Amino acid sequence: MKHRSFPGNATSNGSGLTMLGGPAESSLLIVRCLEDLAKDGKIIEKVYGKQKIYFADQSQFPSVDEKELKDMDTKITGLTASLETSRTKCKQMEKEIAMLNSSLTNDEAKQRIQELTAMCAKKQSRVTQVKSAGSHVSVEQKKAIYENHQTNIKAWKKRKRMAMDILDAILEGYPKSKKQLVEEVGVETDEECNVKIPQT
Repeated sequence: MKHRSFPGNATSNGSGLTMLGGPAESSLLIVRCLEDLAKDGKIIEKVYGKQKIYFADQSQFPSVDEKELKDMDTKITGLTASLETSRTKCKQMEKEIAMLNSSLTNDEAKQRIQELTAMCAKKQSRVTQVKSAGSHVSVEQKKAIYENHQTNIKAWKKRKRMAMDILDAILEGYPKSKKQLVEEVGVETDEECNVKIPQT
């Protein structure tokens, strides 16, 4: 108790004695020893209801210098900061180790370089073949194809509009629905064929 300078009851002091390597004594014997020490003035006894607390007499300890306490606090603060710095460095090193473990080895990197080099050579050969082929489409041909495409789209839109106008005119005196009229006439609409006019 004097060594720890910490208050406790019979149970905690008995546990502390066992942890320090002492024999496991009975609780009654420990209570008797504590009471005898209190009577002799070697420890202080305080009663809180049915609970008795014992602690060492503080007068037997030397006084502590305030400057020494401040120096110890400063040292503790420095050690705490050093500990946090070490923990941060440790985490960074763990991340670096994990990254290195997940990266390619020298042999794997060499193998990957060979594979990519072969792939690039194959694609470059294909590009050379395409460029050397004589079946290129000229700028004039591209322009003619585009203009023809636009002309056909315009004709498509015009004829669709004309057909819809005719159907609407027939529907004015037709007793059935537009869908039934389309089925009877046999007209296939773009929507039924899932066809959409391209944007011009």
